[in-house]
Amino acid sequence: MTLPAIANLMLFTAILSLLFQLGKKDVGLSKRVFLGLILGTVLGFFLQIAYSANEVVMQETLEWTNVVANTYVNLLRMMIIPLILITMIAAVLKVDEIKSLGKIGGSVIGILMLTTMVAALVGIVLATVFGLSAEDLVGGAREMARAEVLEARRGSVADMSYAQLLVSFVPRNIFSDLAEARPMSIIGVVIFGLFFGIAALLVCEENPEHGQRIRSFVNTTQSVVMKLVKIIMALTPYGVAALMINVIASSDGQAIINLITFVIASYLAIAIMFGVHALMIMLLGANIKTYFQKVWPVLTFAFVTRSSAATIPLTIRAQIEELNVPAPIANISASFGATIGQNGCAGIYPAMLAVMVAPTLGVDININFIVSLLVIIAIGSFGIAGVGGGATNAALVVFSVMGFPVTIVALLISVEPLIDMARTALNVNGAITTGMVTSRILGHQVTVQPTDVSDQSLQEG
Repeated sequence: MTLPAIANLMLFTAILSLLFQLGKKDVGLSKRVFLGLILGTVLGFFLQIAYSANEVVMQETLEWTNVVANTYVNLLRMMIIPLILITMIAAVLKVDEIKSLGKIGGSVIGILMLTTMVAALVGIVLATVFGLSAEDLVGGAREMARAEVLEARRGSVADMSYAQLLVSFVPRNIFSDLAEARPMSIIGVVIFGLFFGIAALLVCEENPEHGQRIRSFVNTTQSVVMKLVKIIMALTPYGVAALMINVIASSDGQAIINLITFVIASYLAIAIMFGVHALMIMLLGANIKTYFQKVWPVLTFAFVTRSSAATIPLTIRAQIEELNVPAPIANISASFGATIGQNGCAGIYPAMLAVMVAPTLGVDININFIVSLLVIIAIGSFGIAGVGGGATNAALVVFSVMGFPVTIVALLISVEPLIDMARTALNVNGAITTGMVTSRILGHQVTVQPTDVSDQSLQEG
């Protein structure tokens, strides 16, 4: 290993040590996550400036910082399927009547779809205001190669009708879905958990003795799983610092400059949708400042990992423990929010791209076009994988239905990671907002009151 790489890793170790010492001094988790974000960004910029032309040093450095980053992400991904399955079963067992599940699911899906359509409308407006056009984009060899790959992928997407898409939600081999063998695995596990929970609830009603044992086993297992999530959550500051180093150091600075208008328009659209979410939360009577303090670690993790699915354990925990959202609602909103109605990836992004492409094909941006686009985006948002690249999949679905070429999706590949971070945070915030609104609609009281100066509620782990 080269000496510069060793020096870089010593700086990285110093960052981890500082975060560890602050944890021993009972500094709040949210503050340590924020500090990890800042320090990781600074070191990432340093690596970008100092070693962008030296691939050997950069590769040696990122290889070892990614040990921390990828380990943390893998730990959380490890928890996704067990957490969804056990919390879904536990959530159903806590529902007084089976018909209440229909109300919860219907409300969650309805709110997710509505906010996705609002997000798409925001994307349409911003793309129009900024005058974004596909004609202004020029692709190189990398982008053209990517376009060929996307064209091949679009064929498989276009071959699946909406009816077939709905059927694909239902698992035919639960063990395959538990192994995440297909894009719809998360929805498949959710549906299996719902049916398993319903069956367990019926057994509890028929045989109280069995019911006591079932509830005891499920509650105990859920407690162990949630404790494991808390243990992993304590590693968030270190994981965030390492992830930010990789994101910043490996970014293409020149490409960002060339596409800066699109980046600015995208971030402004995302900021507006965060404002829409904040307004919805304020209408519930919640303290918006305290809300963002409580969900900050969750949004930060979503931002740096670009994975709504990997954030599910944190999303569920934050709703239940920080926002007082009932467990059934929290689990369903977090699970559905990672695969249905993603405001950023399935709403804003494909809408902006469609507006950019339409004029080049002679399509007028009129009310009929906008209404059709909103409906297609809302329906097409079902089943979009909550992992990095989900926005690309959403754009492929929309473009396939509308008959648009996918070249523009490839032309934006250089800035995708930068924008996708904020889009993912918006997706997760939309899921949390949906859980809070659903809780209020169904008569539950959400609690988001100002925290004390000790930040006690965020010091767990």
